[in-house]
Amino acid sequence: MNRRSRIAIVLSGGGSRGAYEAGVIRYLRERLPRVLGHPVRFDIVTGTSVGAINASFLAATADHPETQARDLCAAWRSLCIEDLISLRARDLMRAAALLVGREPALPPPGTFRYGGLLDTHGLEQFVVRSIPWQGIRRNLKAGNLDAIAISATHVGSGHTVVFIESREAVPAAWSKDPFVRHRISSIGPRHALASAAIPMMFPAVKIGRGFYVDGGLRQNTPMSPAIRLGADRLLVITLRHVDTAEEQARMAETREMAYPKPLFLAGKALNALLLDHTDYDIDRMERLNAILAAGQRAFGASFTAMLSEELIRLRGAPIRPLRAVRVRPSADIGAIASEFVAKDRIRVRGRVARRLLQRLAQGEARHESDLLSYVLFDGNFASALIELGESDAAASEEALAQLFSRDVADDPEEAPPVPVPVIAAGSGAVE
Repeated sequence: MNRRSRIAIVLSGGGSRGAYEAGVIRYLRERLPRVLGHPVRFDIVTGTSVGAINASFLAATADHPETQARDLCAAWRSLCIEDLISLRARDLMRAAALLVGREPALPPPGTFRYGGLLDTHGLEQFVVRSIPWQGIRRNLKAGNLDAIAISATHVGSGHTVVFIESREAVPAAWSKDPFVRHRISSIGPRHALASAAIPMMFPAVKIGRGFYVDGGLRQNTPMSPAIRLGADRLLVITLRHVDTAEEQARMAETREMAYPKPLFLAGKALNALLLDHTDYDIDRMERLNAILAAGQRAFGASFTAMLSEELIRLRGAPIRPLRAVRVRPSADIGAIASEFVAKDRIRVRGRVARRLLQRLAQGEARHESDLLSYVLFDGNFASALIELGESDAAASEEALAQLFSRDVADDPEEAPPVPVPVIAAGSGAVE
């Protein structure tokens, strides 16, 4: 190889489920280095929705890897939903009025958010205060990070916009997809808040002349930006548990009974919009990688280079083998959210807020609350997800050690992925 492999961490969206990502990061920062014998480095950080907030924190604190995970987990554990989302009686009345068609008040001059059923002013202030935003530019300049990319959805067009800040020049021809474009930016709070603005529930955020909402509508797991920014290896963290056959059988009757409930349907709709794309993307990467490996066996080692030369002529970008490891929850986060509310394990002071969260839980299935799990910004709930994330990462120590090793070849034929439980490890190729 002519240069050191570049490793990207790809952070998905899912609202308050993002505490799970903090747990994985804690394992990577505090436990995996003892196995590797050297610290873990993220060259490229990409994120969507809550993943954009976590990605911004990683980029801003890249010069403090020894304390990064501790500080990130502490921020998640400090959360109280009433401090982040206003849940007073008048707020609920306003949300009900908006649902039946009342036009939201126009934003006062100078403000940058508009619409949304929930008042998220507290969440916005938390994001602004908790991340040392100037650290992003400082770490890029110092070489502690190569690039950060945050995906959001432009409200007016419905297109995905990838906001990028990078040490190096970004390719002018970013994507052939007419619904995806990139913009060179100085990443700040608005980019992260726009990416995390869950449609309808959170206000849209104004950047420049346009409004933006959750990037997960089209690109919840931003692998493509990481690849286009030059990543050779990817760690992909997703926030949806895949049921085992036994779990599907056990929950079948409960889900059938819950199906007509509007909140149950809303939760499943958010899952479909924000969480369901990753498996397809990684499967596609693995198929492309298999094609490259087969071509090299059939036509020789020059096959990939010759194919890339032709693809550059046709579509402006080469193709190359990549190594990827995926981490996803070994337990249903919606079920965890339901249990926390049912057992009154959340930090809620107000009676109205407590009753609302209980209604949300009761309005879905008896043992799972997908919609609730997106907005349950609670320190106790976050602690449980942090522990789950760290445990799931530890379950694939061998695959992660290979991914972050300094001496493993990037050719997937020479270093095949390691099959492990929960965490799907595999290889992929550029789109």
